[in-house]
Amino acid sequence: MKPVLESMGRRTMAVLTAAGDNAYLSAVRAGMVTVVPLTILGGLFMALAFLPIPGYEERIKGWLPLLDIPVQATFGMLAVLACLAVASDLAQRLKLEPLPASVTAVVAFLLLQLKPGGEGLVMQGLGSAGLFTAILVALVSVRVQRLFSDLGLVIRLPASVPPIVQESFLSLVPFVVLVSGFWILRHLLGVDVQGVVAAAFKPLVSSLDTLPGILAYAFAVTLLWSVGVNGDNTMDAIVAPVFLQYLADNVAALKAGQPMPHATANGFFTTFVNVGGTGATLALALVLVRSRDAGFRAVSRMSLPTQVFQINEPIFFGLPVVLNPLLMVPYILNALMLTAGSYLLMDIGWIRKPFVSVPWTTPPVIGHYLMTGGDWRAAAWGVASIGLAMAVYYPFARAAERQRLAAAGVRP
Repeated sequence: MKPVLESMGRRTMAVLTAAGDNAYLSAVRAGMVTVVPLTILGGLFMALAFLPIPGYEERIKGWLPLLDIPVQATFGMLAVLACLAVASDLAQRLKLEPLPASVTAVVAFLLLQLKPGGEGLVMQGLGSAGLFTAILVALVSVRVQRLFSDLGLVIRLPASVPPIVQESFLSLVPFVVLVSGFWILRHLLGVDVQGVVAAAFKPLVSSLDTLPGILAYAFAVTLLWSVGVNGDNTMDAIVAPVFLQYLADNVAALKAGQPMPHATANGFFTTFVNVGGTGATLALALVLVRSRDAGFRAVSRMSLPTQVFQINEPIFFGLPVVLNPLLMVPYILNALMLTAGSYLLMDIGWIRKPFVSVPWTTPPVIGHYLMTGGDWRAAAWGVASIGLAMAVYYPFARAAERQRLAAAGVRP
């Protein structure tokens, strides 16, 4: 079994490493990472505005307009900021000056958000609703600028001209072409680029907030990790914009006094499923912390301090879990169990849905509490999640322990 897994791992690694090294996917992933701290800031102000304390709503009512300003400056401009971040990162990867390249992309994106006739911007498109359009415009804009540079279709000035002026003129021709092209497409031909992009991504956006869809995602992530591929990083370029859009939708719904629509908003997987690391391996460390096998005992104890902050590589590669059929099974089962449990508890209203973004290194239970704006039931579920994951790991961990002791000639 193990040779088969190792062969599958090598082949999968080769394919996904190539995908991971792709400049465009890497730029999207980096761009999403860049905007997450902004959502953390906006989420903190949202949490302050909607603490689940009896009578708090009346006391804070007069402050709500002021508390909403940072939310609008972050979530309300999410697509613009993502366009800037993705374009800047891709420009660096393609050996272009990031500032002119990202400015060109943002201008092109804003042009698409202008109402017909130029009567103001469609403000909704500047937030989460325009996220996929922003990413697409950023990728296309920078690629076109690289193409013009490669073909020599740029204005080059003498070497004596200051570099900053040189860069301005180098970007002038592609800037004019890109802005003119998007203007013709949107305002002369009347193509609703935002609508077309939204329709294209609708199946993906819809599926990841269903139980089958998020279970399929959890299975894919943990299966990739099990054969030695970083499942989270591999999938992030595809799913991060969706989860960020969900988070922004939850924020908008909460502000409007409506039920939050998405259980799987940004942070759901990293907090509610990856308890102490992907596959809830904090539970595995707790099970083995007093193992009879000295190696298991040492690895579990060494990994505990890092797993408190959701970093599980020491135990994942130290036991190992990777390419280990006996531990891969509970590793994947725990991800599926916690995904289903967390989703269903939120769906029936027993736990508040996420609307506050927290760093992925936030310790379990604390992260559960903060993401839901101070819901103690979410924190309680975090504690229960660790206990349930320990129960799943226990028989498999003991079987692995017996194998190790037998191999060392020690009677179990």
